[in-house]
Amino acid sequence: MGVSEPVIDLAIRDDGTLEEPDDWDDVGWFADGPRPGERGPTVFAGHVDSTSGPAVFFRVLELSRGDLVEVSAADGSIHIYRVDRVEDHPKDDFPTREVFGLSPEDELRLITCTGEFDSSDRRYLDNRVVFATAVG
Repeated sequence: MGVSEPVIDLAIRDDGTLEEPDDWDDVGWFADGPRPGERGPTVFAGHVDSTSGPAVFFRVLELSRGDLVEVSAADGSIHIYRVDRVEDHPKDDFPTREVFGLSPEDELRLITCTGEFDSSDRRYLDNRVVFATAVG
């Protein structure tokens, strides 16, 4: 996807939803979850667009089953994941357990917005979730 941006820490809000990055170009990482290379899902989130055009996770919408995603970790190691599936979910019916739940495998989740845009609330109604598993 060609994303080379700062990664910021994100947390879960009191209502159970994941924070979003404030900056359109930041990639957020669920800081209480696993890191790339560890067991369980590493979760990254980013905006799909902004008021001025595409944002950092715009190309997440292009990912499909079988695609490879490369993640560079803070220690310089490279982790490669193969996309298992791509799903769209209404924000009010987000699959929290499936996205954040424990797993014995090194997995990756990428989350961005998609679907219809509600101009009165200034937000998309759905989330795109990419589910991927480490290769090798």
